[in-house]
Amino acid sequence: MARLYVLLFLVQIVLAVCALISCLSADEEKVKALPRMIWVLIILFFPLVGSIAWFLVGRERPAGTAGVTGTARPAAPARRPLAPDDDPEFLASLDERSRREDQERLRLWEENLRRREEELRGRPDDRDRPEV
Repeated sequence: MARLYVLLFLVQIVLAVCALISCLSADEEKVKALPRMIWVLIILFFPLVGSIAWFLVGRERPAGTAGVTGTARPAAPARRPLAPDDDPEFLASLDERSRREDQERLRLWEENLRRREEELRGRPDDRDRPEV
């Protein structure tokens, strides 16, 4: 019987620690019903009840999950990607810019090659020159 009490005590402590971490790391606008510090005190002084209350009432659930009434909330509108490497428009602009730079580099290289060929064609051969 003592092992069961120890196990339940450990579960209560783990639940309280998870609730504290969740409460302290939640955005201020996602904390509901009470201020954050009141939730922290409730979780600390009443670990089992406070932790359960935090997870059921105190925090805003992710969009699309069912609440206490069982009705699902509508999903939040799609947001723009946060990082540039997640933005398809930015990646497409990088690809287009790289393609333009490559084409310009190729055009300059071909011009340089034509100019060198014309210089070589216009120059007399070294074999035709008289030796000094």
